Amino acid sequence: MALMGRKIAAIRAYVVEGGGADYHDQSEDHWIVRQIATPMSIYPEYKATRTSFGINALKTLVVEVEADNGVTGFGITTGGYPAAWLVMNHLDRFVVGKDANEIEAAWDQMYRASLYYGRKGVVMNAISAIDLALWDLLGKLREEPVYAMLGGKVREELTFYATGPRPDLAKDMGFVGGKIPLVYGPDDGMEGLRKSIDLAADMREKCGDDFLLMWDCWMALDLYYAKRLMQASADLKFNWIEECFNPDDYWSYRDLKKAAGNQIMVTGGEHEASKFGFRMLIEDCDLDVIQPDVGWCGGMTELIKIGNMAEAHGKLVIPHGSGTYSYHYVTTKTNSPITECLMMAPQADKVVPQYYPLLKDEPMPVNGKLKVSDKPGFGVELNKDKTLIEVKKGTRL
Repeated sequence: MALMGRKIAAIRAYVVEGGGADYHDQSEDHWIVRQIATPMSIYPEYKATRTSFGINALKTLVVEVEADNGVTGFGITTGGYPAAWLVMNHLDRFVVGKDANEIEAAWDQMYRASLYYGRKGVVMNAISAIDLALWDLLGKLREEPVYAMLGGKVREELTFYATGPRPDLAKDMGFVGGKIPLVYGPDDGMEGLRKSIDLAADMREKCGDDFLLMWDCWMALDLYYAKRLMQASADLKFNWIEECFNPDDYWSYRDLKKAAGNQIMVTGGEHEASKFGFRMLIEDCDLDVIQPDVGWCGGMTELIKIGNMAEAHGKLVIPHGSGTYSYHYVTTKTNSPITECLMMAPQADKVVPQYYPLLKDEPMPVNGKLKVSDKPGFGVELNKDKTLIEVKKGTRL
């Protein structure tokens, strides 16, 4: 019983620059930072690239927790320096000294104590990273993979769709679907809409009717434009239209879903956080698929609650990105039929690690499939050869 009485002896926070969990921290030739419709596309000076408005400004956060026997667990997400400061100067007090089993208490105390300035964004990123580190540690202490602690597998292999500009190439690599980043938004007018529909038609022809195709709209649309895009895409047998609006604009999500009928699914939640935000998307907006990111929504502890609520309402849960962290969840849930793979090669022409260079043994789908590792915790090892910039307690931003 190696776990009995194990206390959290230390917590450490690091920032990593250049790749990692902040997957937008790429060179300018990468598809993920070139022109894609965003909330900032209405401003010409911030339209051509996503780095122009600072999408890569925060960098990667790594949180490591250590038990009193020297065993460590870690979690990674975005949030960089501000999130690392919060970990070491506020949230640490709710972790150090606790029994390694007390993940729920740690989460609840961190959330309640930060309500006056938190609830979403960087604060939830910090809480998520700590939570993932605690789950990783607990799995290592128990010598169990996280999926086993969640109830065990309901499927032996995960089936993946690819997010990137070349779904036709993704089909050749064995993926069951492709999600295309929308390049043109309302500021591009009807000409931009025609270009998007022409691309959609081209990809439908190249991929065939049985291949899943979806749009990733990244918070860039207004309701009128979203309805026009949705109708044209439904005619091309697209499967869903994703994250069309400002995450706080629940009313537009509600109205878009009402207009969709049964022709196409309306999805979202990548930038939502906590069970309360997802309750709005599930109950008030009636979204077909919710897409929490386990590194942003509150960690595994909160994802479990979000997922249970979605399941009770008959909704699918297809988490956004988050690699091995979401794999352990998806493999335990019958209402999570497919998994996202972010195509992190600059031209989206091959599968490469999402968190490169942070993980030594990062699992990647082969021919669109992956079996979740049986190794303890999340089954990955932190690459400490990569420069980890430690943010210590008392450090000033």
